[in-house]
Amino acid sequence: MRAIFVQIKCEMGQAYAVARAAADSIEQLSELFSTSGQYDLLGKFYLDADQDVGLFVTEKVQSLPGVKDTYTIIAFNAFTGS
Repeated sequence: MRAIFVQIKCEMGQAYAVARAAADSIEQLSELFSTSGQYDLLGKFYLDADQDVGLFVTEKVQSLPGVKDTYTIIAFNAFTGS
């Protein structure tokens, strides 16, 4: 499994509806945060190593009603304290 992070910009007033729809429909979603700044939500998703990231984002995230734009970050390694 590999982690990707997707920043999601929503249509005005739609952030909570988008968050609910994502939580209800995307099984790869690990965590979803509301954020301030240019994007409204930050989602952490775990994908299979061979899963197409672009296809996942366009079919699962960008297709949610109320999503205006996305920005995807692919993570390489997770670091934790000892």
